[in-house]
Amino acid sequence: MHYISTRGGAPRADFDQVLTEALAPDGGLYLPETWPEPHDWSGFKGASFVEVGAEVLSIFAGDDMSKDEARALCEAAFATFRHPDVAPVEEIDGEQLLELFHGPTLAFKDVAMQLIARLFERSLARSGKSLNVIVATSGDTGGAAVSALAGREHLSITALHPHERISEVQRRFMTTSDAANVLNLAVEGTFDDCQAIVKQLFSERSFVADVSLGGVNSINWARITAQVTYYITAALSVGSGEVHFTVPTGNFGDIFAGYVAKRLGAPVGRLIIAVNENDILDRALRTGEYQKRGITPTISPSMDIEIASNFERMIFEALWRDSNRTAGLMRDLREEGTFVMDKALLATLRETFSSYRASEEEVSETIGSIHKASGELVDPHTAIGIAASRKARDEGLSGPIVTLATAHPAKFPAAVEAATGEKPDVPFPSEELFGREEKFRVVANDPAVVREAIRELNSAR
Repeated sequence: MHYISTRGGAPRADFDQVLTEALAPDGGLYLPETWPEPHDWSGFKGASFVEVGAEVLSIFAGDDMSKDEARALCEAAFATFRHPDVAPVEEIDGEQLLELFHGPTLAFKDVAMQLIARLFERSLARSGKSLNVIVATSGDTGGAAVSALAGREHLSITALHPHERISEVQRRFMTTSDAANVLNLAVEGTFDDCQAIVKQLFSERSFVADVSLGGVNSINWARITAQVTYYITAALSVGSGEVHFTVPTGNFGDIFAGYVAKRLGAPVGRLIIAVNENDILDRALRTGEYQKRGITPTISPSMDIEIASNFERMIFEALWRDSNRTAGLMRDLREEGTFVMDKALLATLRETFSSYRASEEEVSETIGSIHKASGELVDPHTAIGIAASRKARDEGLSGPIVTLATAHPAKFPAAVEAATGEKPDVPFPSEELFGREEKFRVVANDPAVVREAIRELNSAR
């Protein structure tokens, strides 16, 4: 299996290169050079999450990894989850919810991060090299990455989060680690600023080489690979036909994994983009114009994003893999803050995707109504997904809809308590999170500051 860049200016790479490099040298994102033939997944109905995960991993790793090795890696990764099914589908108030919050840091990012950590160790053990991982987070990715990578040999991690723009619980999953290989930086800006710093540093090829820079944001193809698994297991568990999925969406990585599952032959129907008041993806799909307007802080901070990096992958596919046109649209976005999709491109996207927006009031009302009807608590991001699923159903979408429950309500206690009057508890002794000292530095929104911090961490190893 080989991989190419969405912008067409990078040499093709193998799975191991894609894993450790994350971003292609030309600034594009990696995708398979050719898509695998669709699988018949019917034989996996009733199979474990590990079995399906190993099959997906072996497909995308190709000859570089045996199925036995893929299974061993998946077994180790998913043994860290509290639920035996890893990602069960549960019905709450008539809604089918894919619970993705049973991992160490209570968010869907754990599914990929626990596997990536072991893939990194495998790669570095074979090469004898080390890796400085950098991650930008809107809240959940950083905690999941720190949990997965803290204390591991030949690895260090620098996590960038937007200062005072994530919840305390989200922050503490990152900042309470006492591992020597972890550095937390609170950037005075937004998530998009943090993500821009990461992309800038990856564009500095001499710096990348000097410190062996790697990434675990969803720009890393291995993240997408790991997330494909739960679409397949959920679709097989819910019905015998196509299953639609609603995905609370910020950076477009999670929903793109649903598209990949569909390409692999899984019974995935429509993919429903669910956004908060930072609705750039919804506006783009409805009008054809992807236009930045600034970020509004919301009670669903993991989705307070305007630059949905993985949308580039989908644009590339919808343009029939025209790397020149893809690069041109990304250049327009970078230079002008907007790009326009023609009718053919928009029509291709609409064949697979629908989109809905939820206001802050709708989010709180949904959390409250779910609690009143069922006694259950859901987090704001999941509530956005539920609101979108209901709108899709009201507009005539038939068949089962599974909404991704992307985070545990305890990660956003203030928002949940305000909507329900009940404060959610973390599903483990609270002192494990709240009894530890936090360690992070507030830094300027400046790539030079982050670059120097990484050099210091690298020299201290």
